[in-house]
Amino acid sequence: MNLSIVRYFKQPERAPLRAALFAKCRRYDRHRVLADANLYPYFHALQSAQTAEVSHNGRRMIMLSSNNYLGLSTHPRVIQAAANAVHRFGTGCSGSRFLNGTLSIHEELEQKLARFLGRPSAIVFPTGFQANLGAISALTGKGDLVAIDKMDHASIYDGCRLSFAQFRKFTHNDAEDLDQLLTRSKQSSSLIVVDGVFSMQGDIADLPAIVSVARKHGAGILVDDAHALGVLGRHGRGTSEHFGLEHRVDLIAGTFSKSLASIGGFIAGDTDIIDYVKHHSRPLIFSASLPPASVAAASAALDVLVSEPEHRERLWSNTRYFREGLEALGFDVGPTETPIISLLVGDEKRALVAWRKLFDRGLFTSPILPPAVPPKLALVRTSCMASHTPAQLERALDALESVGKELGLC
Repeated sequence: MNLSIVRYFKQPERAPLRAALFAKCRRYDRHRVLADANLYPYFHALQSAQTAEVSHNGRRMIMLSSNNYLGLSTHPRVIQAAANAVHRFGTGCSGSRFLNGTLSIHEELEQKLARFLGRPSAIVFPTGFQANLGAISALTGKGDLVAIDKMDHASIYDGCRLSFAQFRKFTHNDAEDLDQLLTRSKQSSSLIVVDGVFSMQGDIADLPAIVSVARKHGAGILVDDAHALGVLGRHGRGTSEHFGLEHRVDLIAGTFSKSLASIGGFIAGDTDIIDYVKHHSRPLIFSASLPPASVAAASAALDVLVSEPEHRERLWSNTRYFREGLEALGFDVGPTETPIISLLVGDEKRALVAWRKLFDRGLFTSPILPPAVPPKLALVRTSCMASHTPAQLERALDALESVGKELGLC
């Protein structure tokens, strides 16, 4: 045999282990164990848009896992705006906002967001995660305290870590515990950061009580309205509007990846605060800016949100129908008050089995396992969209009833 062919097929020698650092990577096999058991729930590739029904490996499935709450990711105005932006500005900005990456449409979107939220100013970030990361780390530092709800999003936790401020968790949605935490604090300045809508169980922050505690202690408030923008409030302005507290909250964080059918994030507040963030936020300064198509899509989606309130009306109609249907079947849906409706399961393996059986019956849901939720509180997360039809939700309830009875969940 030709020696070159022998060398081609010869197995390469395994590289020596150069660092103990990577030993954990070689030991990690949870994903393979779950895959072997046909229970691996992540990275399932779709072959269609995020509509009420999606295509997965040639099969149509009802999407009950999307945050596309208003169903705008396929709205003609949104798609056309994105296409127009590509033709005008190209596919990317090739730099950070701080240097060469600011386009006129970035500033137009920021002005539009500020007007919509009733704030003097806003700044757009490449992602919602970076909005929290960038704002918290810019505004707080050594000598400050950040008080966060135990169930806040990971981006809030990471923003605290990047800031070098002291941060403390208070019991979920417990303003009395927050009050005690701030009373014990020795820091001279503090920031309270909460999700407006908590993404796992769909409950709403007790903002009136949190505002009262903040005023008592002279603390600032940042509300992450990722899951509330376009959903809560008479005009879809989020948690502050929902409670009539729009002028009692210092900063609103949000994302475009949910109701606004794009990608990106923002912080809105007083101009002096936003200017400070713009010049001190490392995630903003050292990241390439949001590409034109994403900016234009978010801007058009915001226009649709304002001009076509029927999407939000359908969302809430679907939410009420679906939640009431699940409760009538006997499911424990926890404290949800929003389109996020989770089925409380408890045991981690049982939640994975429930997810798999629903998946096999054509429902695309999400199993939520520790550490995303506390131990022994695993759940199957579902969410409603404005684009769901009554027939689709009825089919979903039929499948859920079958699996629920089989597993003793209802």
